[in-house]
Amino acid sequence: MSVTNELVVKETGARQKDSVRRDRPWQVVVWNDPVTLMSYVVFVLRRLFGYDLATATQLMLQVHNEGKAVVATEPRERAEVDVAQLHAHGLQATLARD
Repeated sequence: MSVTNELVVKETGARQKDSVRRDRPWQVVVWNDPVTLMSYVVFVLRRLFGYDLATATQLMLQVHNEGKAVVATEPRERAEVDVAQLHAHGLQATLARD
């Protein structure tokens, strides 16, 4: 009887760890490209994420100078939507685990 209880506890613990992993936020990463205008990147970041001009400009400069920038950290489903919207606006973007 004690063996059965122990197995149930272990299974529940594993399920809890899985749900914690699934709940971890994801990062939306925008990548630099040689074609897109910097002003357009600022425009898209303001439009999609609601950033003010200073924040959007800072993120754009990070993309330009470092090659990439994390523009949002969100649950996976929302991050996937954001990446799709960035792609629709012609920007290169990916998801990354936080």
